[in-house]
This record gives sequence, C-alpha cells and structure tokens, in this order.
Amino acid sequence: MEYQTVFLRHEQKYILTPQQKTAILGSMTSHMIPDGYGRTTIRNVYFDTENYRLIRRSIEAPVYKEKLRIRHYGTVLPDDPVFVELKKKSQSVVYKRRIMMPEKTAAEWLCGEGGLPVQAQIAKEIHYFRDLYRPLKRTVFLAYEREAYCDPGGGDLRITFDENVRARTTDLTALAGDQGTCLLEDGLVLMEIKTAGAIPVWLTGTLSGMKLYKTSFSKYGEAYRQIIFCKTGGLVHV
Repeated sequence: MEYQTVFLRHEQKYILTPQQKTAILGSMTSHMIPDGYGRTTIRNVYFDTENYRLIRRSIEAPVYKEKLRIRHYGTVLPDDPVFVELKKKSQSVVYKRRIMMPEKTAAEWLCGEGGLPVQAQIAKEIHYFRDLYRPLKRTVFLAYEREAYCDPGGGDLRITFDENVRARTTDLTALAGDQGTCLLEDGLVLMEIKTAGAIPVWLTGTLSGMKLYKTSFSKYGEAYRQIIFCKTGGLVHV
C-alpha cells in the first residue's frame, strides 16, 4: 500500500470547547470532507535521551527543534508495521519524514540495537539522528482519538480534531493498550490546521469571527510537564 513519506507544511493549533468544535464543523460543511479513515485512535511512542534533551530543548521554543517517534493508527498487533517518524520544525515550517517497518524492528533500531534495517534515504537520515543523540530510550506513550478532514478538490489543506489526549511513562509500547493520564481538561479538543500554502479565506473568517487564537500546545511537551517533570521535581541530570 502506498503511503506519504515526506511532509512540508505550516501547522496551527487551537484549543476548542465542544461547542466551538461543532461550530467549526458547521463552517466546514461545503469545504471539507472526512478523510478515508474516519475516527481513529492514534498511538505514539516518543524517543529521547536519558535527560530528555530533545523535549527540554523543544519546550524552550527555539527556532529549530526536532522529535522522533513511532506511530500507529488503530489497534496494534505484534507483527504490525508502524511508522518511524522524524519531525523537525524550523520557525513556522514543519518537516516530517517517515518510513514503515515492524514495531519490534523499529523499537530495537531506535534504541541502538542493530544497524540500518532498510536501505532507504529516509532510514539513513533517521539512523544519523539516532546516532547523533544515542543512546535513545522510549520516554512517553501518547494516544488520542482523531477526526481528520481534507479538501475534496485535492488541495493540501487538512484539519484534524484530537480528543482524549492521554499519556503514560510506563509500558512504553503501543502493544500495551492505550490508557494514560489525560493532558487536556475534560471535553476540550485540540484542532490542528495543516497546509503548505495560505489558509483559505473561509477558514480565516471562521476563526476571526469566533475570536479563536492559535496556541503552541505540544502533546509530548505537555506530557513532560505534567508527568515527568512532576515526578522528578525538575531534577533531571543535564
């Protein structure tokens, strides 16, 4: 099955109430359609250094930041393929590159066991990243329910709504279920607008009319703040 491997786009995030989500969905009726996956549970395992160097730097809001994760859509079985994703952000532009392989192979590779699992350019870039920051370890499991909408005309605009965003720092595999500590207040929704170009006028008008303002919410960053930082009291060896 073909899948997209390279993404380059701008991303804007908004925290919504259920009522605001309903209003935005109403404004999208003649402009966007649900993607082919429907409502999906997304499971992620993030990798970082022993002292959480990647996420600590990301929280400082630098011009350039990067993250590494394994992602799977829906229920995960032991031999299921997952995406290994390297996500970088430079100023307001997000670059994401990903490759697919079995979950066990991906986890062992990123933790430093074995060499390059596949001969592909993206795999080589991820391998370089792994060696640059090694040793890496699994640090956070994140899951949420996502509804995604796309442009029926084939444009690159994509709008997603993530609910029940939850995380844990134990059982760091997508094979261990999707339970975790909620990172958003009950009922709140994280909306993301993703496009390589300009946001269309109809959507800009909707956001302006509802007086909605973008936020810098990071799921992994919030998991670090609410769970890891609290557990360590901020005493992470640098």
